[in-house]
Amino acid sequence: MQEALDEFQRLPPIEPREMIGLWSGRGIPSGHPFDGVLENLGWFGKRFTPDMRADALLFRFGERRLIPIDPARIPLRLALHCHKVGRMRAAKNLFSYLQRGFRARGPVASLKTMSFQGVASAAMVYDDQPIVDHFRRIDGRRIMGAMTIQADDRIYFFGLERVDEP
Repeated sequence: MQEALDEFQRLPPIEPREMIGLWSGRGIPSGHPFDGVLENLGWFGKRFTPDMRADALLFRFGERRLIPIDPARIPLRLALHCHKVGRMRAAKNLFSYLQRGFRARGPVASLKTMSFQGVASAAMVYDDQPIVDHFRRIDGRRIMGAMTIQADDRIYFFGLERVDEP
């Protein structure tokens, strides 16, 4: 985790307005319990709207359809505890079956500027989970994220790349 945190800390901040749009994501392995879990479940990325709201978790449904998932419907502490199950094929199959019940009815997070480790940059604050994703710029099309969970010192790192929407 320390190597990923050092890399994150070296990156420059990004303004929330620069993040508006659709982003595809991938985890950055760092020893966090969620390493590989989101990818196994079909995670696509995130979408940020001009009103500074966000679809925090977009998952693939079929080849072209994206489904926004409401993180409030996910038992976070249980997911952290049972993370190994989340990497199994059975979890992927079950999640694809349950996606309809987890579907968000609108944006589920807010985009704002927050300080993390002494640097003010864009951050996404989840509405109904104790989670904040902090962002830093890699280049004009890519950013690095650091997901923090209140009362948990571990950080989940991920990358996002801008997707050109039609």
